[in-house]
Amino acid sequence: MTGLLSPGWAGSPADDATSDLSFLEALLAVEAALTRAQAAVGLAPPEAATAVTEAAADVGRFDVREIALRARDGGNPVIPLVAALTAAVPEDAAPYVHRGATSQDILDTALILLSARTLDLILADLSRTEQALARLATAHRDTAMPARTLTQHAVPTTFGLKAAGWRSLVLDARDRARDVRGSLPAQLGGAAGTLASFRAYLARADTAPGKPPAAGAEAIVAAFAAELSLRVPSLPWHSLRTPVADLASALAFTAGALGKPAADVLTLSRTEIAEVSEGAGGGSSAMPHKANPVRATLIAAAARRAPGLAATLYGSLAAEDERPAGAWHAEWETLRDLLRLAGGAARDAAELAEGLRVRPEAMRAHLGLTGGLIVSERLAVELTPSLGGTRAKDLLTAAARRARTEGRTLAEILADDPTLDDIDLPELTDPTRYTGLAGELTDRALERR
Repeated sequence: MTGLLSPGWAGSPADDATSDLSFLEALLAVEAALTRAQAAVGLAPPEAATAVTEAAADVGRFDVREIALRARDGGNPVIPLVAALTAAVPEDAAPYVHRGATSQDILDTALILLSARTLDLILADLSRTEQALARLATAHRDTAMPARTLTQHAVPTTFGLKAAGWRSLVLDARDRARDVRGSLPAQLGGAAGTLASFRAYLARADTAPGKPPAAGAEAIVAAFAAELSLRVPSLPWHSLRTPVADLASALAFTAGALGKPAADVLTLSRTEIAEVSEGAGGGSSAMPHKANPVRATLIAAAARRAPGLAATLYGSLAAEDERPAGAWHAEWETLRDLLRLAGGAARDAAELAEGLRVRPEAMRAHLGLTGGLIVSERLAVELTPSLGGTRAKDLLTAAARRARTEGRTLAEILADDPTLDDIDLPELTDPTRYTGLAGELTDRALERR
């Protein structure tokens, strides 16, 4: 795939890590690890493990397209790959290619290996993103701006707190991705998840070449997982799809978490708002003046697609028998698409955060758009002790109505009321003086590592 219709992940680290060639390499790495694991416990001669490993390392000798086309006969690419790998090794090593395994063992483990490698790349970009957001939050700790609820001005906040909130979501995504990365298991169970074939080979070990086996079938699983730096599964998980569901959750959350700052940037970078802008906006084929928020747009697209892909993977949890027809097959492309979406979004989020331009002067100007009405909550709090709650509310409601119709500020309207002569109206209606604990909350958020 060239990614012509997928600019969100095209050219990202996840793009290369999830290519057909990378998946083929993962399949071959798993096959080689299986032979080495059996050699480690005495079920295969070391020479066979070396031969299979060397053949598997020469990825270029295998035709990806041919394997893909031949996969139609058996429904998965492992069957033709095993035939090609067997033909590529010396005759005395051929019996040890894929021995004891089933296609699902190899394909599942390869997908897990591919996921582990891609998660490492995603985690690196999430680290870039959170560091850039931490810098923004620190620099704009006290930069006042309007908070918006249901599209309208609410009360003042700070851009520092907004950036700190974005960073908190990124860290949540990082923690979930890191936890899943550390829990990814190898898959090895044989034809139906019973390890029967390995036990049978162990029973005949006295006739097998090489030294006697050092341990039972479970030792083979442990050696196999160790070869790939994956976790040893507690059970073969052919139809127990928790690892895939966990990946779906972490990846979809990552895309959604990055979608929040993207959505805010899309709003705040509108021409009529222009409180932020992307460092290098995208152009238009028809309008030379455009500088579109492309990074945010691509992240937002990923955030919208990811939940549907995760739903497909969750749907595969309801898998019949010891290997389902269709549910397992539905996972392959779906998981890769989700890895690519999350990987592309992480790449774009890092670039977005590192290049984001903040315009405090626009934020300050917008605080004054309502002539002080943005701090009406503060005035209600201040006036209630002296006027009573009902009187204060009625006074401010009427004043707000007059301010809108007369084009005057709230302070000017309230100054007409002689009962408020002792009130410092300019100070009470200054939006920059009503940001609550925004600064302290920002500091607290930045303590998280």
